[in-house]
Amino acid sequence: MKIKENLYSKRIISIDALRGITIFVMIFVNELASVKNVPQWMKHMPADADAMTFVDLVFPSFLFIVGMSIPFAFNARLLKGDSPKTIWTHTLKRALALVVIGVFMVNAEYGYDASKMLIAPAFWGLLAYAMPIPIWNKYPKDFPVWIKWTLQYGAILVLILLYFVYIQDTGERGMTPKWWGILGLIGWAYFFTVVYYWLVSGKLWAMIAFLVFCVVMNSLNLTENSFVRNISWLSFIAGHLTHAALASAGIIISLLFFDRKIESKINWPVIGFIILFFAVGFFLRPYFGISKIHGTPSWTMLSAGICTILFYFLYWLMEIKKQTKWSEFFMPAAANPLLIYILPGVIYYFNLAFNIHIIPDYFREGVPGIIWSLVFSTIMLLVMKICNRFKIQLHL
Repeated sequence: MKIKENLYSKRIISIDALRGITIFVMIFVNELASVKNVPQWMKHMPADADAMTFVDLVFPSFLFIVGMSIPFAFNARLLKGDSPKTIWTHTLKRALALVVIGVFMVNAEYGYDASKMLIAPAFWGLLAYAMPIPIWNKYPKDFPVWIKWTLQYGAILVLILLYFVYIQDTGERGMTPKWWGILGLIGWAYFFTVVYYWLVSGKLWAMIAFLVFCVVMNSLNLTENSFVRNISWLSFIAGHLTHAALASAGIIISLLFFDRKIESKINWPVIGFIILFFAVGFFLRPYFGISKIHGTPSWTMLSAGICTILFYFLYWLMEIKKQTKWSEFFMPAAANPLLIYILPGVIYYFNLAFNIHIIPDYFREGVPGIIWSLVFSTIMLLVMKICNRFKIQLHL
């Protein structure tokens, strides 16, 4: 893969802004999920509803942003002089870390036999959510090495012990990937997409071919009696290619924006892909429906189209019109996405473990609940600003 000295050399703040906005909305909808009597358009649509809300767009938006960031990340590592071995190792470690964290989070939610576990499930969940922080924290260069290693390896040991003290509701010891969790799904999508991106040297035509392949495999995996669905390992890969399609769509849009000089004021290839994403999405809708839960190709393609429109607007507003001041509110989340995703879980299980009730039940229903969810999301951004100032940042 060739190094591009000028390309991807500067930070694109519109990508950071889209990431920050996505995370803010993610925290809002996650908090809102426990609030009763809110409109359906503020919740995930049921699996078989053939529809989607803005809530169903949060996860694909994050995958899309992961894809957009990949060419920048690879070029930065090549500029640093990283060897292929170093890049491959980093890719595998990042994907594995996301999968591991995701599996621990899922097992904290359900599937355990509380009566047989050595520690209370709430305390188990608190440790499962909290331990990734010391393991993957980006410690300052002047931080004492022995303290760093103590924190990291101590936390790893805790996670290993958590695995062995976990008793499933079937009576078996140890965790299972009931599903991979949001972070785990991101990890698998990142793995498949980055490996392919590296093998084809980030060529645009090859990434387009990969996106087509992902959509086809996703469609076959949802078709009864297809060979993909009937072969377990192939169905496993196809399931993750559902989300890899969104990451690869992000890469394609990133390449169309930043891999060449744009002569026209309007990026016509990007406009073409927006039309294509929507056309494919609506074409496949009668066959598979729009479903985030089932991960249908129509949901994938429509989400890619909407994400592209959102980014195009932010690019025009921030990179061309230079209107960036408003985005400072969201930037703390953009700079520390993993921590802000984990921290609400830490707070939840801490309160559960120690039987702390801070929020009155009045704020768990209807309009007050919606307002509280917005307030909570804002508080989390402020907390991230403090964490960033004190160099508490997770870096996989």
